[in-house]
Amino acid sequence: MKVLMIEDDAQIVDSVAWAFRMRWPDVEFTSTDSGERGASLAKETRPDLVILDLGLPDIPGFEVLKNIRQFSTMPIIILTARKDEFDIVKALEAGADDYLVKPFRQMELLSRIKALLRRSASPAPESTMSVGELKLSPATGVLHYQNKEIPLTRTEEIIVSKLMQSAGGVVTYTALAEALWNDYYPDCVAALRVYIRQLRQKIEADVDNPKVILNKHGVGYMLANSARPTE
Repeated sequence: MKVLMIEDDAQIVDSVAWAFRMRWPDVEFTSTDSGERGASLAKETRPDLVILDLGLPDIPGFEVLKNIRQFSTMPIIILTARKDEFDIVKALEAGADDYLVKPFRQMELLSRIKALLRRSASPAPESTMSVGELKLSPATGVLHYQNKEIPLTRTEEIIVSKLMQSAGGVVTYTALAEALWNDYYPDCVAALRVYIRQLRQKIEADVDNPKVILNKHGVGYMLANSARPTE
């Protein structure tokens, strides 16, 4: 497997490279501190995964992300010092598959990478799911709601399917984290909050006053009564 890291902090690159050597020695690890060079390498070498920093010395990481998405759907995980939710949502909307905020734990990064690769490689179920006005087509990654076709990322699709499977009840943070990353880690609730907001931007008429995906404070998320099956 090939991994490309686009990062200008040499210490971080060395730390990640060491983690791969110790825990995942078969990985072919390549790095560059240039955003332009990173985009070129991604196109030339077609890695199985890209680890991308947002703050690069030549061009913004957002531009690198958009550049790669023009020619590939390869998994991309953002590794950034930016904690602002706006930047994270912007990266996800631009096509990132996951993100991790610095400082980070090496084993958490590898765990997130393995989960991301597993999600990307796993074929989506072919059967269509229907709950109330929601209709999910896993084969195409499209959610139908109120006569709209809403394309979902693989991560969004997993979240929506978990909510639909548990229509009428709350899906806990732990259950969602295990479905996405096969683990519950300290910052998972913050990460889930970003993904849910991104989903709401696609589904809800008013993101700040959601009517479809509701939050059960301190527990998890659930579908509103209007989105559940009628008896």
